[in-house]
Amino acid sequence: MYAYLREHPALFLPERKELRYFGRDLEIRDRRPLTMDEYLAHFAAANPGQLVGTAYVWYLFSTEAAREIVGFNPDARIIAMLRNPIEMLHALHGEHLSNGNEEIGDFTAALHAEPDRRMGRRIPRHEHLVRGLWYSAVPRYTEQLKRYADAFGRERLHVILFDDFAGEPEAAHRGVLRFLEVPDDGPQPTFEVVNASKRTRSERLRHFLARPPEAPRRVIRRIVPGPVRRALYDRAKKLNVVPASRPAMPPETREWLRLQFGEEVKRLSAFLDRDLTHWTAPPAETASKSG
Repeated sequence: MYAYLREHPALFLPERKELRYFGRDLEIRDRRPLTMDEYLAHFAAANPGQLVGTAYVWYLFSTEAAREIVGFNPDARIIAMLRNPIEMLHALHGEHLSNGNEEIGDFTAALHAEPDRRMGRRIPRHEHLVRGLWYSAVPRYTEQLKRYADAFGRERLHVILFDDFAGEPEAAHRGVLRFLEVPDDGPQPTFEVVNASKRTRSERLRHFLARPPEAPRRVIRRIVPGPVRRALYDRAKKLNVVPASRPAMPPETREWLRLQFGEEVKRLSAFLDRDLTHWTAPPAETASKSG
């Protein structure tokens, strides 16, 4: 959706996504938040009259971001895209593996490592967001959305379901434009797939990018301008991954997650006034064979 909205002439979204300025509670190791001047510089090219926006996936998880954003701009409009928590966690595990935040390759084993990780044990050497490994805490959507509804008012919060977006991206895109009160009669995006699932080519390079040695990092920071460093990092990261389907989730793991998130999905259904309980409904019973 970020890529699609960037094409609209009434909107300005920086080329660089994931600009972290808010959410000071996130504690992302070795990745400081932007200063205000650094943050605002990304919007300097916006034309008069354009709405400006950005996206950072962990703002929803943060307990402080909503309060900080409303203090910065109480007229902001908030867009959140939600996915079935079972599928989201499977995708999140793959993302953690690709960016160096996770080292347990088996999804089920990573889920079951959470109690140890909450106690500070079995932390990956190259992690940068340890709370992101507390998998059961990430898709607690209802309390997360309520923070934004309380801060901005429910009318300034627009929620998209990933199922709807994947099935009818054009309709989801039009819904966002209506929410932002900008015309939807201009050129339409091609709605190509963006950010498909992937796997890492080189674990060694992945770890180097996630946590480069201190001495060369200091030298690079002194002699290479920040935008150039970021471009080189993004390029190296992109070259180190190839498209790949995620391994199938074991049925017993899916069942465990189904039971764990059933009540959360009911709360979310009530908050959104939309029945989402099919996300965690028991699988249909296999029809008995005749004869």
